[in-house]
Amino acid sequence: MSKITETVEQIAQPIIDELNLELVDVEFLKEGRNWFLRVYVDNPEAPIDIDQCALVSEKLSEVLDKQDPIEQNYFLEVSSPGAERPLKKEKDFAKALGRYIYIKTYEPIENVKEFEGYLISYNDEEVEIEIKIKTRRKTIVVERKKIAVIRLAIDFSAKPDLRTWE
Repeated sequence: MSKITETVEQIAQPIIDELNLELVDVEFLKEGRNWFLRVYVDNPEAPIDIDQCALVSEKLSEVLDKQDPIEQNYFLEVSSPGAERPLKKEKDFAKALGRYIYIKTYEPIENVKEFEGYLISYNDEEVEIEIKIKTRRKTIVVERKKIAVIRLAIDFSAKPDLRTWE
């Protein structure tokens, strides 16, 4: 993690804790000519809404303006990590156990670089997912150092539980 994102995390964490929200991730990156500081927050109790994001943005912007830890001009964006949020931290993996995920690897595993399936287990070295190939299920173990992208995914093949519809 870069020094800037670490510093912003340290600044943002107390603000987000005070609002009973969760800090999911901080990114600082250049897109075209502009720099963007993106802070992803979530509400562990209910879906996060735009008013909560705006409140975090206001409070965080105030502190960042006072402390001025970033030399470049940048745009501050505070938002939800979305339904297909990346898995970066230990807590992200723990919450994702049993859930549907997407993995893209740097190099092919059994001639495939992209996988979707259910997260069965993980540790510091590898991730185990159950994928479906036509009608059979298969377990794949992927070394974490070979993972380019890992995030939650939406399983469009899953049938809805009609009993929950009213």
